[in-house]
Amino acid sequence: MKKATVFNCNNCGYESLKWLGKCPACGGFNSFSEEAKELKKKGGGEYRGFDAGFKTGPLKDVETGRKQRISTGISEADRVFGGGIVKGSLALLGGEPGAGKSTMALAISENVAKSGRKVIYISGEESPGQIKMRADRTGAGSPSLFVASETCVERIAEEIEREKPSLVVVDSIQTVYKDSIDALAGSVSQIKESCAHLMYAAKKTGVPVIIIGHVTKDGSIAGPKMLEHMVDVVLYFESEQINNFKVLRAVKNRFGSTNEIGVFEMGASGITEVASPSKILLDGIKEQKAGSGIVTVMEGTRPLMLEIQALTARRNFGNPQRTVTGVDYNRFLIILAVLEKKMGLSLENQDVFVNVAGGIRIFETGSDLGLAAAVYSGFRNSPVSTKTVYIGELGLDGEVRPVHFMDLRIAEAERMGFERAVIPARSKTGETRIKLERISSIEELKKIIITD
Repeated sequence: MKKATVFNCNNCGYESLKWLGKCPACGGFNSFSEEAKELKKKGGGEYRGFDAGFKTGPLKDVETGRKQRISTGISEADRVFGGGIVKGSLALLGGEPGAGKSTMALAISENVAKSGRKVIYISGEESPGQIKMRADRTGAGSPSLFVASETCVERIAEEIEREKPSLVVVDSIQTVYKDSIDALAGSVSQIKESCAHLMYAAKKTGVPVIIIGHVTKDGSIAGPKMLEHMVDVVLYFESEQINNFKVLRAVKNRFGSTNEIGVFEMGASGITEVASPSKILLDGIKEQKAGSGIVTVMEGTRPLMLEIQALTARRNFGNPQRTVTGVDYNRFLIILAVLEKKMGLSLENQDVFVNVAGGIRIFETGSDLGLAAAVYSGFRNSPVSTKTVYIGELGLDGEVRPVHFMDLRIAEAERMGFERAVIPARSKTGETRIKLERISSIEELKKIIITD
């Protein structure tokens, strides 16, 4: 078998026969590394398909349903997976060093093993003794949970086909190598081929496989971008640096929504799920305060209540400063322009600082009304009730526009003990015990804040 030398981009996996200073695919500079590549004969190939034979069949006869999913035993993780782990799927769990990827994978393995299913946890970074030390700390130790230390992907695939467990975890993909490729483990070619080998093993046997991947300094999965295209599910385990929260977020999911998140808390005994993050984020807040607006944002189908804080300070010289944390900066400038135009705020000589309490970033427009209320209250120094929630989108003409999932947002506010909700006049809502204040324009916000 002949061998050739190729150059692969470490950022996106682009392949070139010669070294390039700039990658034509992703635009990265000095990202090419030299690797050995095998040239296989035409018509050859190691993978012959998922099954021994090839035949087509009616789509309506294909088996699906709940029995195709395996519950992780963690409701927050099941939410992100789309209801559970699909059999025969290949999932990629990424995150920063120390975020808790291995701890999360071990917790999922333990919960699945507790239900009587066989689970194999394969680590290329830790020995079985080191895995046992982490398991003792987190309380894992089910008789159905098996561990091994292996880095050869061919032997891992053979073990999957021989044992046919209910779940396999490979920690991590950067340490796994394919023996037939003359390249170091963690290189672009090794990561791609190892991932492809595990994918075929998962599809052929119907065993779901979770592989753990490290991230680079810019936050993307280390290795080629093609790795994310090959797997079925891509999950990121992020550290929010707030109340020791960890957020499990779906970036790609062929079997569910990518808008769902799971909230966890890291403790001495491992990771525990947070069923009500809104309560923790709003715990201990004063009943009245100036420059505050409580909003309800949607993370998938989950409503999350947050506090937006705003502070204005007079600047006697120089250009006024605009500092925003947690809200889109351009959206913030639009809301400031609407407040100046429609409510007569003179902010040309005011420094404006906006922060979302807890460090969470808001990506939707349903928080526009709460942001406007916080800025107006802070500028007028008028205390507002923190038992009032603001839900609505602002148009450029000052109109307060409806947003999606209004009933879910109001229901979350009611569950959290809020007394009033300021919503768009055109919103359709069901029955609720919360007092609803309907407004159609931003000018009507003035009388609501003054009455507070």
